[in-house]
Amino acid sequence: MPERATIAVFPGDGIGPEVTAEAVAVLEAVALRHGLALTFGTGTIGGAAIDATGDPLPPAELARARAADAVLLGAVGGPKWDDPAARVRPEQALLGLRKGLGVYANLRPVWTVPELIPASPLRREILDGVDLVVVRELTGGIYFGKPSERRTGPAGREAVDTLIYTEEEIRRLLEAAFALARQRRRKLASVDKANILSSSRLWREIAHEVRGRYPDVAYEDVLVDAMAMHLIRRPRDFDVIATENLFGDILTDEASMLAGSMGMLPSASLAGAPSPGQRCPGLYEPIHGSAPDIAGQDRANPLAAILSAAMLCRYSLASPAAAETIEHAVAAVVAAGHRTADLAAAGTPSIGCRAMGRLVRERL
Repeated sequence: MPERATIAVFPGDGIGPEVTAEAVAVLEAVALRHGLALTFGTGTIGGAAIDATGDPLPPAELARARAADAVLLGAVGGPKWDDPAARVRPEQALLGLRKGLGVYANLRPVWTVPELIPASPLRREILDGVDLVVVRELTGGIYFGKPSERRTGPAGREAVDTLIYTEEEIRRLLEAAFALARQRRRKLASVDKANILSSSRLWREIAHEVRGRYPDVAYEDVLVDAMAMHLIRRPRDFDVIATENLFGDILTDEASMLAGSMGMLPSASLAGAPSPGQRCPGLYEPIHGSAPDIAGQDRANPLAAILSAAMLCRYSLASPAAAETIEHAVAAVVAAGHRTADLAAAGTPSIGCRAMGRLVRERL
């Protein structure tokens, strides 16, 4: 009997529906080859949900996500809803999904494709051979701490955000990062700001406790400001990078430039440590935004969404063979010289979102 799984699909806003449609089509095609029986259910969150219901994450859609084996997400947000003072915002759907699903470990792989190195602002000798994963804590830290508010104090307007981590939140993230390092090159860098922040001193203390159970993994502590520099100067030296929510948010956007475009980079947010052969509930999405300026024009790059679907196969379907089939197909398309507008050199022709998705499916 085929392996059965339910995938909740949230296309979202902007280019989200376009890139997600291509990712779903790739999943449907690869399922036929690898004996996967997939059922898809589509829901509405983000700005589109605000327009329809006034709620960026309606309860029925959170229930849909919780009932699924995995969630595939496009992107949310756009200028229409871009008022930081608004009571409801599309981004609240992301935070609500992450918290509601308990997906605490965000995996963002970054690697360089030789054919795309010219698209990066960095020199080839820095980029050749880069292959790293940032494991970012996703449901704690300053994004979720309370109080988080504006108020009036003795000196006038002031604002406060609270950075808080529990021992368990830190420990489980590091366990996931070490487990992933064992499946890769057995190197882990833990990023913190332990010279300044109490939360980082606790992070480092617990990291040193966890490392004792992984003597086969080479370990180092790196301050976040130093890591920001190292990612540009010597990115090849890193394998798995573990860090807290805010630091990971910033560092992964910086690291995306190593690949030349955010349009190439997927992500997986997992509710457990990755373990070969075992299914893990997860939320999968490209790291790029909704790009409303090109929405509906068939100009978006679907490869990050398609590669997110590959991660879904690897971690939530326990089908590494299906994941590799997708990844090899993407690599073949890029090696053949096909480029969407974000990857094409100035003055050279490019193809659209649908054409890129079709080319990937033809190579599965």
